[in-house]
Amino acid sequence: MVPRLIATILLLAVGVCAHADFDAVRADRAVSGASAFPTAASPAKVGTYPGSVKSGAGYFYDEVLEYRVWLHPERGAPARSSGGDYFVAFAQYERALAFSQQSKGAEEPLVLVRQLKHVNEPQPGVFEVVSGERLTEWQVQWLAGSKRTPGAIEKFMAEHMK
Repeated sequence: MVPRLIATILLLAVGVCAHADFDAVRADRAVSGASAFPTAASPAKVGTYPGSVKSGAGYFYDEVLEYRVWLHPERGAPARSSGGDYFVAFAQYERALAFSQQSKGAEEPLVLVRQLKHVNEPQPGVFEVVSGERLTEWQVQWLAGSKRTPGAIEKFMAEHMK
């Protein structure tokens, strides 16, 4: 889990973190075929979540809400009327990945997750359980093994409090 903390710090350092005052410019709510990662819990809601959310951390997630591909006009993406960065939201990872690979100025997909209970690490090696809804953008690979299941947080805390 230490690599996740380091990755979170790197995300913050390079600016791939929470984006303030942004909304989806388009939503692709389609799901087709099998997916390597969970699809959106409510495809009809894809594109309706706030653009300004937390970034990274938490160790566990409850639901995948959408996949986001952020676009940057300064890197060649088409400019919008505001001139700033924007994102396209997707219900399925593979569709987001294909879009990011064919779109100039696009980042690799991030995933927006809902956390109802998660583990915070305010300092390296110091863990606390936090209850309450939190929306956060994650790197997609963090989904593997991070779905909160009964007893998962208690097991994590027991293993890390030694």
